[in-house]
Amino acid sequence: MGESESGGTGESAADVRAQLWARIAALDVSVPYAAAADLAAKVEAIRRIAHAHGLTPAVTVTHFIERALARSETPPPVHGWLAMLTEAVASERQDYEAADRFALACSARLAG
Repeated sequence: MGESESGGTGESAADVRAQLWARIAALDVSVPYAAAADLAAKVEAIRRIAHAHGLTPAVTVTHFIERALARSETPPPVHGWLAMLTEAVASERQDYEAADRFALACSARLAG
């Protein structure tokens, strides 16, 4: 990715993705032991990083995860959500059309 896609921070796209994948993996491990509000704060941190680096599909998925967490006092099963977030970070396409596709998949999961 070029400078605009890396957010101009000097971090490579691979570094940003690796950082996000590490955060997602740590979040996935902590799910059984964390309150929904704590999980939501960690998802928000991931969203901010993704937004700063132009990872539009990942930003979209984080919004849906936050909605799922807000619907319940106890954390909902989020493993599938986090798998989708991992895919969004890995997506070769980081445009709004790709984000729309992830939004459709998330909408179906949220409705179910």
